[in-house]
Amino acid sequence: MAYKTVVEDNIDVLVVGAGLGGTGAAFEARYWGKDKKIIIAEKANIDRSGAVAQGLYAINCYMGTRFGENNPEDHVRYARNDLMGMVREDLLFDMARHVDSTVHQFEEWGLPLMKDPETGAYLREGKWQIMIHGESYKPIVAEAAKKSADKVYNRVCVTHLLLDESRENRIAGAVGFNVRTGDYHVFKSKTVIVGAGGASNIFKPRSVGEGAGRVWYAPWSSGSAYALLINAGAKMTQMENRIVLARFKDGYGPVGAYFLHLKTYTQNGEGEEYESKWYDHTKAIVGEYIDHHPTPTCLRNHAFIHEVNAGRGPIHMVTMEAFQDPHLEEVGWENFLGMTVGQAVLWAATDVDPKYENPELTTSEPYVMGSHATGCGAWCSGPEDISPPEYFWGYNRMMTIDGLFGAGDAVGGTPHAFSSGSFTEGRLSAKAACKYIDDGKGEGIVISEKQINTLREVVYKPMEHYKTFRNEITAGSVNPNYINPRQGLDRLQKLMDEYGGGVTVSYMTNENLLNIGLKKLKIMEEDLEKVAAEDLHELMRAWELKHRHRTSECVLQHTLFRKETRWPGYYYRGDAMKLDDENWHVLTVSRRDPKTGEYTLEKAPCYHLVSENE
Repeated sequence: MAYKTVVEDNIDVLVVGAGLGGTGAAFEARYWGKDKKIIIAEKANIDRSGAVAQGLYAINCYMGTRFGENNPEDHVRYARNDLMGMVREDLLFDMARHVDSTVHQFEEWGLPLMKDPETGAYLREGKWQIMIHGESYKPIVAEAAKKSADKVYNRVCVTHLLLDESRENRIAGAVGFNVRTGDYHVFKSKTVIVGAGGASNIFKPRSVGEGAGRVWYAPWSSGSAYALLINAGAKMTQMENRIVLARFKDGYGPVGAYFLHLKTYTQNGEGEEYESKWYDHTKAIVGEYIDHHPTPTCLRNHAFIHEVNAGRGPIHMVTMEAFQDPHLEEVGWENFLGMTVGQAVLWAATDVDPKYENPELTTSEPYVMGSHATGCGAWCSGPEDISPPEYFWGYNRMMTIDGLFGAGDAVGGTPHAFSSGSFTEGRLSAKAACKYIDDGKGEGIVISEKQINTLREVVYKPMEHYKTFRNEITAGSVNPNYINPRQGLDRLQKLMDEYGGGVTVSYMTNENLLNIGLKKLKIMEEDLEKVAAEDLHELMRAWELKHRHRTSECVLQHTLFRKETRWPGYYYRGDAMKLDDENWHVLTVSRRDPKTGEYTLEKAPCYHLVSENE
């Protein structure tokens, strides 16, 4: 294949992924690096990419300090409580002390935030959420990044990070390909900020057939935020901390606005309140955590899952009362029409009118992503003024590879960042990356032609493989010499579902299952050397599959390592059903050796820097 090689050299800051984290990084990098060369590489198009692509009806992380609402310490307590203690408080506090300025900036740029006409404060949906008219949230934010960057490469799927050959453990850029033209892109850069997406579709989704793309977290988020880092040898943390969400059935419409703004509530199929009946059962597993307020999300899931398994489903969201108020009815529909159109369409198509019938809820398959309400991602350095020594090695949000930074899904230990927090984290990492460059740490990088050419062969191998063996199809898409990306994804999802604690086994796993799962992933990795791509679109799917596979492996390694059930309702270790604070009140950290593929796992201290009470 004669795709041309496009080399972008002498980059100061390369931003991989242009969701909210990446756009925040590009914007802030320009402020601290007036003369620096800033390049963005994005798999889709910056105007409509990332988790906020189709709109969002709330900004879920806003302190409101200027209105006397919350302080950063409050947010740390909230996230710590929801994650059953397991967070990086230095990173959380750092994000929380800067997030309000990010939101005020969004408003200046034209994002319509709803306001209380009496006080002038933003209209609250809940303690942390403010309401917005968010159909154009992403294009508005993307505009700022486009003005800041020297160049935006849309439609470039980044497959590998480049490592410096003159100095051990230093970043040197990235490579990828244009998913439309096939061109091979080489980015040589002093720093790289990874703002790529977490992992949806690594567990078998509840949606099948034509509904397969209807999942909760962005379907195009293929674990690149993790696989790029793991493959380069960066340390990862909390990868066992996947999230399962209570959502409106089949359309995956979010429930937050309904609970918080419309004041709806849930009941079982018999019309009963059910959470309280699981109190003693839950207390036996997690102890005093069940008495915390608000109740940690996973524990509410736990009651939901067990109530359904007891045969008293389905769980309904009681909307019939709220929807008698014409204003609230309008808000309820508008909430979905502005961000989850599929849910509104599904209700219309299946004759469900929430005014006259309480819609069903379900629990989703698990997702692995570190910017929403879970803490998976890279093990990163914190800010110098508050991080304890184990959490600090020179530059904020820098990973264990010099010059490699993260934002959003890529950073571990910072749950409840959401969109505004991810943008803020991008800003923090860009400021640190500019300082790293100003300190002369990115000088003298060497990338040999050999490294570039070797990776080029690796990137296009699925297309070469297809070309070589395409004439040996025996029937339909069956070929003894290869699998295609769809077949590979089906295999991965079934494996993760059954061995890693997916939805069809009610989120249950154990040491035996995890070991079988890891063995099967190893065999699958051999088969992924023979994945075939018929065209450039399939080449992208092949690399998404490879990234999902690597992420999945790390997830199973971590789940095996943490010998307790820390988050019942997200997953269960059937052989270690209790939360075990004595042995496991720690963060988990892993590193995969890029040369051998072996994982090393360790416990890291979980420091509580913010006091329990205000």
